[in-house]
This record gives sequence, C-alpha cells and structure tokens, in this order.
Amino acid sequence: MLNVVALMGRLTADPELRKTPQGVSVVAFTLAVERSFARQGEERQTDFIDIMAWRNTAEFVCKYFQKGSLIAVDGSVQTRTYQDKAGNNRKAFEIVANNVHFVGSKEKNHFGDANKMTEPPSYSQPNDGFEVISGDEDLPF
Repeated sequence: MLNVVALMGRLTADPELRKTPQGVSVVAFTLAVERSFARQGEERQTDFIDIMAWRNTAEFVCKYFQKGSLIAVDGSVQTRTYQDKAGNNRKAFEIVANNVHFVGSKEKNHFGDANKMTEPPSYSQPNDGFEVISGDEDLPF
C-alpha cells in the first residue's frame, strides 16, 4: 500500500504545542494550500488542510514557524471517526507529518542574524528517531 502526501502552503495560525497525558508533544495546524490549476478567468482556489505533528516534529514546528510561514510537509493521510455533539457520526481526514521543511528565503524565518547561517535546518523524523538535515543535497525539492 502507498500513503504519501506532499504539501506546501502557509500556516493559518500560530502553532501551539500541546502535550498528551503521557507527556508526548503534539501540534495540530492548518495549511492554506493553493490548487495547482484555475479555470480561465477565475482565481485559484485554496484548500485548508489539517496537519498533525508529533514529538520532535511538533516541537520543531512550534519553535520555527508562525502564522503565514511558508512550509513544506510530507506525511500520510490518516482518518478517524467520532460523534459530534448532536450524536452524528463524523469522519475526519488529517495529514500526519513525517518531515517538515522551510520554504523560501532564510531572511523571512526566525533565525536571529540570517547572515550567520548558511542554510535553515529542515526536520526529518524517520521511524527510528530524528535527524537534522542542513543542506540542499538531502532535500526532496
């Protein structure tokens, strides 16, 4: 089976780090992602996609991104069912982030003196832990 998603968009709000009762870091945020096409004479539509990030990825997002930041996310689609307040069964679709990357110039991100930094870090969380990637040679785009 294949379940892979790659998105690039802007955060719609500042991400807020939360902890589960077991102390695991988690953040839920929404990306505004423009569609890749538009009908002639119309503006491009935007989709608002819910993203979940866990553990170190969640901490990374909260530390380096804010409302309006351009961000690239790759991950997988996850669904869950629940009952709303009226007792109706609902299904939610979310993207669970595996990797999060900066997009755009380093001057627009939060690194203090941008002249001292050659490349902004990207965060990648493989199944067995995490690694910080600090160069374009490892980035997927």
